[in-house]
Amino acid sequence: MASGSRQAAWEFFGTELKRRREDAGFTQVELGARVFVSGAYIGQFEQAIRKPQLDIAQRIDEILQTDGIFERLCRKLIDDRRYAEYFAEVVELERVATRICEFAPALVPGLLQTAGYARAVTLAMNPFASDEYIEDKVQGRLERQHILKDATRPVFWVVMHENALRIPVGGPAVMAEQLEHVSALARGRTALVQVLPYTAGPYSLMNGMLSLMEFEDAPPTAYMEAVYSGTLLDNPAVVKRAYASYDLLRAAALSPEASRALIESTAEDFRRCASTT
Repeated sequence: MASGSRQAAWEFFGTELKRRREDAGFTQVELGARVFVSGAYIGQFEQAIRKPQLDIAQRIDEILQTDGIFERLCRKLIDDRRYAEYFAEVVELERVATRICEFAPALVPGLLQTAGYARAVTLAMNPFASDEYIEDKVQGRLERQHILKDATRPVFWVVMHENALRIPVGGPAVMAEQLEHVSALARGRTALVQVLPYTAGPYSLMNGMLSLMEFEDAPPTAYMEAVYSGTLLDNPAVVKRAYASYDLLRAAALSPEASRALIESTAEDFRRCASTT
């Protein structure tokens, strides 16, 4: 589904929600209280400013007795084949987040990837896929990055393990371009980037990547990903523990200035290697 038609579909979702809510005699505040979000949050759904998570759509159906229409619409709209099923909802949340904090244990985060790097990663994970499938996945990843180009872009803080700098994804030329891109985004203050060096030793979250997302008018959410699976976490106690783990990573990581120096020197090493092959 094209981005324009997806937005139109979300606008239909909002219009229908407003109609059904008013028919049931609820104000935005009253409905919000029953589905455990604020009235302003309901208003943002109705204006298609924010997209509801699936569990919220399910609760709306239950309260308004709408026979699952909002759940079905939500499932349809977050079903984007360019993304794994467990990740599609995260893409929608990224678009409305005011702050995103990520930890990447082995690869450069998707929001910072170049086309060449994204293509190499996708091909490595799907060695028998068609060129069309690979390019579809790459374009989906690059499209996600538009949020960093908007005037209302989120604060974006990334901690990458040194693995992400050293693993030669796509070869030396691709790695040099990728690391130079990360450095440019850091220098341009689009992203605050820190590197967790090998010398830091064992660290929290050794089993997978973490993304923490904050919103204007909703509780923060954590997303944790392992191989072929991902989990959105919104339990306040669990999200609080995830933030504590991320704080430990930031404390153990190099400063932004030292991190950028390491990224740039590693890029130079890959660039020299590429020029001799």
